[in-house]
Amino acid sequence: MQNKACIQFIVVKEVKKVFLLGTIVNGIAIIVGSLLGRILNRIPESMKTTVMYAIGLSIIVLGIQMGLESENFVIVIISLAIGAIVGEFLKLDSKFNTFGHWLETKVGKGEGSISEGFITASLIFVVGAVSIIGALDSGISGNHNVLYMKSIMDGFSALILSTTLGIGVLFSSVPVFLYQGIIALFASQIDSIVPESLMSQLITEITATGGVMIFAIGLNFMGFVKIKVANLLPGILIAIGIVLLLYNYQ
Repeated sequence: MQNKACIQFIVVKEVKKVFLLGTIVNGIAIIVGSLLGRILNRIPESMKTTVMYAIGLSIIVLGIQMGLESENFVIVIISLAIGAIVGEFLKLDSKFNTFGHWLETKVGKGEGSISEGFITASLIFVVGAVSIIGALDSGISGNHNVLYMKSIMDGFSALILSTTLGIGVLFSSVPVFLYQGIIALFASQIDSIVPESLMSQLITEITATGGVMIFAIGLNFMGFVKIKVANLLPGILIAIGIVLLLYNYQ
């Protein structure tokens, strides 16, 4: 009986490893890309400035593209407004900066702010339909092709971002692994509980709300304004709550 239980435990453990393969590859790609970016960051200052502006413009366009995917932009506005209130109350930006300064004492300051690199890269790599759909595919069918494709894009993006934002980009691999890993592990349950139409709405509004935050990151990157993007993060959870509420009362 004990042997049977042990065999079942090993089988379940191996199955979970298979479900997490795409997420693990994605996390490793971000780490490798970030490390390569730090190795290749010794480029002339004028070139680095031009690259920084190019990244900033790309982030702005990406944010606009994602934000316009919303089917009901009022949800995005309300989510960001309430999220900003919650974030300011919790002082999330200050806490992220404190954590970033603590990390800097452990790994060395280097170039760029660790908290800025972490938040910027985390939002870019986590928010969006590809993360959710890829993780669901991994968990339901064991098909990791979407996450493999995402890994290539994220690895290259991490390389570019880390040349200007520093080592903080590397730490974005942690939320990517946790977020996609949890979705992959519970994909079957999510698929059986959440109707397809609701899932589509959730992905759309999460993407749009995150897109506005990414747009704000782009503005910060270009030096136009200084928005405390971390204080907007609760907006993602608010968007999920609003979509669920509207769906149940349709």
